[in-house]
Amino acid sequence: MKLLRVGPAGSEKPALLHTDGTYRDLSGHVGDFAGDTVSLRMLDAVRGINADDLAVLDANQRIGSCVASTPTFHCVGLNYTKHAEEAGMEIPGEPILFNKAASALCGPNDDVIRPKDSKELDYEVELGIVIGEVTEHISEADALKAVTGYCVINDVSEREFQARRLGQWVKGKSAPTFGPTGPWLVTADEVPDPQTLGCWLKVNGEMRQNSNTADMIFSVAEIVSYMSRFMRLMPGDVIATGTPEGVILGMEGQPWLQPGDTIELGIDGLGEQRQTVVDYSA
Repeated sequence: MKLLRVGPAGSEKPALLHTDGTYRDLSGHVGDFAGDTVSLRMLDAVRGINADDLAVLDANQRIGSCVASTPTFHCVGLNYTKHAEEAGMEIPGEPILFNKAASALCGPNDDVIRPKDSKELDYEVELGIVIGEVTEHISEADALKAVTGYCVINDVSEREFQARRLGQWVKGKSAPTFGPTGPWLVTADEVPDPQTLGCWLKVNGEMRQNSNTADMIFSVAEIVSYMSRFMRLMPGDVIATGTPEGVILGMEGQPWLQPGDTIELGIDGLGEQRQTVVDYSA
C-alpha cells in the first residue's frame, strides 16, 4: 500500500493511493498516521478495507508529511561509502546516530525555509524507515519484520550550525521544514529489498546526487538491529538512513542553497519531492 496525508497544514486527512491513481479518504476508518496508527497491527486493519468504497479526495490539494508526527526523528550519518569519502572522513566502524527535532517534519513539496543567520544550507536525499512495533534487541535477521514501510526524506542541513557551532549535529538538522517526508509511506511488502533502490536529487534541474542504496555502509536491517541495542524503537519512529555523495558540503566552491532555488528528489518506488528555498521571516 501507498499511504499519504492530504490537505492544508494541520488539517490533513489520512488517505490511500488507489491502484487507479486516485486518493481515497481513510478518515473515519483510521486515525491520522502517527504512533500506533502506523503500527503493523493497524496496517492489517487497513488492508481489510475495500478501497473502492472509499471517497475520492481532490488530487490537486497539498500533500503533507506521510506521518503526522513521530516519537523520535532518528538519523544515521556518513552511511554511504562515497559520501564519507567526499566529506574527508573515515568509513565508520559502527553506525553514527543523531536526531533531528520532530518539529522539522513537513510536507514533501512544502517550501524549505532558510533559517535566520544561515550561511551554509545543504540538502540530502535519504531513504526513510518507519518503525511498526515496539522494538528492542532485535536481530538483523528479524529487523525488517519491525518495519512498517519506507519513504523519501530530504535531510536538510545547515552545515555551519552543524559543524562549527559546537555541540551535537542536531542544531544543524532541526529547523522548521528541515524534514520533508513523503509523499507516500510505502508499506514494506512493496519494497522486498530496500538495498536496491536508486536515489537522486537535483538543484535547479542539475543532477547533484545519483546513487543507489546498495552503497550504504550499514543496511536497513543492520541499522534497525543496531539502534535497538541502545534504545527502544517505537511505532511511528522515523529513521533517516544517510545520504549518498553529491552534497554541497563536498563540492568545490560549495554553492550553498539560496532563496529561489528548487530542489527535486526521489527514490525508486517511493515517489518524488519538490521544494523551493525561501528566506526566514519573523
